[in-house]
Amino acid sequence: MSEQARILVIDDDKSIRETLKAVLEEKGYIVDTAENGEGAIEKSKTKFYNLALIDIRLPDMDGVKLLTAMKETVPKMVKIILTGYPSLQNAIEAVNRGADGYVVKPFDMDNVLNTIKEHLQRQREAKKYSEEKVKEFVETRASELESRRTR
Repeated sequence: MSEQARILVIDDDKSIRETLKAVLEEKGYIVDTAENGEGAIEKSKTKFYNLALIDIRLPDMDGVKLLTAMKETVPKMVKIILTGYPSLQNAIEAVNRGADGYVVKPFDMDNVLNTIKEHLQRQREAKKYSEEKVKEFVETRASELESRRTR
């Protein structure tokens, strides 16, 4: 990994937070945790995270509500729902509210790691594409201004 991705794990279950933090840090990610939605919102206001793993049931708010709140504070952050209560309705609502992925508990750690890796790769590709488009625009605009100046 050329640039370490920052991940926020949001789950009210301390053992899940600690396990995910340990495994993800071992894989080279920078990991922070929050035990509820308010804590996650506060952290996302002061630090940038590439990705958030969000439990669908939190003590202070529904994970889907948190998706909406975090979409406003960090719109480009990848958001993956973790749930021990899978249902088609939950999945559809999560995706409609901005979830980029959906992982069912108890989860297979390899599946979680692959999901994270795939989403971070897409995020890097989108960033690179955006940077190329900005560069292209600047070069074109500079060329236009230069041609006007030399007329």
